[in-house]
Amino acid sequence: MDTTGSAPAAPTSVDTVPATPAALEPGTLPWPSLLVLGAGTLFMVTAEMLPTAVLQQMSTGLGVAESSTGLLVSMWAAVVVVLSFPLVRLTRRLDRRAVIAGGLAVLALSSVLTALAPTFQVAAGARVLGAAAVGLLWATTNAHVADLVPDRLLGRAIAVVLGGATLGMVVGTPLARLVADAAGWRAAFWALAVLSLLAAAAVRLVVARAAVPDGAPGTPADPAAAGAGSASGGMGRLLTVTGLVALVLVGHYGAYTYITRLAEAPAHALPGGMSTLLLVFGLASAVGVALAGRLGERSGPALVVSVAATALAVLGLGADAGPVVGVAVVVAWGVVSGAMPPFAQTLILRLAGPERRSFAGALIPVVFNGGIAVGAALASAVVAGSGVAALPLLAAVVVGVAAAGLIGAVRRA
Repeated sequence: MDTTGSAPAAPTSVDTVPATPAALEPGTLPWPSLLVLGAGTLFMVTAEMLPTAVLQQMSTGLGVAESSTGLLVSMWAAVVVVLSFPLVRLTRRLDRRAVIAGGLAVLALSSVLTALAPTFQVAAGARVLGAAAVGLLWATTNAHVADLVPDRLLGRAIAVVLGGATLGMVVGTPLARLVADAAGWRAAFWALAVLSLLAAAAVRLVVARAAVPDGAPGTPADPAAAGAGSASGGMGRLLTVTGLVALVLVGHYGAYTYITRLAEAPAHALPGGMSTLLLVFGLASAVGVALAGRLGERSGPALVVSVAATALAVLGLGADAGPVVGVAVVVAWGVVSGAMPPFAQTLILRLAGPERRSFAGALIPVVFNGGIAVGAALASAVVAGSGVAALPLLAAVVVGVAAAGLIGAVRRA
């Protein structure tokens, strides 16, 4: 596999496209492009998590146990991990806007096939198709965002696009449940299919092409970041930081898997109980993403701070300090863990430099989905062996070790 991301891009001079970043005023974000790409990430996350929102209805409709329907989410993450790199390699010569639009169209097809599925096996096959499309979509969107803006605006641009992903959790999944309650679970997948097709059309009509093809000389990027990606030790630094981010995700998502157990006491203090607390956590995560956009120019130190704060917040989940403090801990956890992904993605793309941007773009969804899967599995083993009370300390230690490693890695980078 070519991991340099330096393959020549398809010619784009014949395309009629919106203004490129070069035509923008200095310091201006390409808002139309970023908002459309952010909408795409909203639908991608909604598609991934939709079975959890309609778990009971979907299980009944397909005639399977709820545990089987739950596998549609874990299977999705596994497909993203396995297929992201091969699909990026297969499409590396194509215009990224065409790849993103095509991926959203395939996601729409997957949703249609799921809505029409007569059996669980057919639904599972449709989900595999959608997961493959989303793995490619994440990788290509990450790389294209990095090519749309100069390095000093990269953190803000990534935060805008990831804001869509956060809305997928906070808004997309609950709205899908409302549709399912009103018209059945299949209607939720039909709605997602229509929205994904509209997003695909918007990508072709609105999203600008990169000012310079991926890996070409002169791609707008910070010289120091480009040097870090191209120097002999650049790949080592990139993989070290990425590995430490994966460790953070293992600890964080291990704890988050059992948030309904770990935060039972503070949830009782809120109107609506756990549903309200989960909404509060999601909104706090959105605040974290917004803060990351403000601090993106110093992505390395900011990542270290957010990871260390995440370790402290996870540790605080194990403290029995009353419901008010418990709610405050959950809010703090949401803010700092919400800021962590934009900081991590910005730093990874900066370390990769223009010549390894496609590789880094594919690496990000693999690391995040792998971290989620491993974290959930290890947390389940801990809870089965020692009970849920043992989880906060162990998860905090894992995240804390990653924070310590990132201090040195960021300093060297």
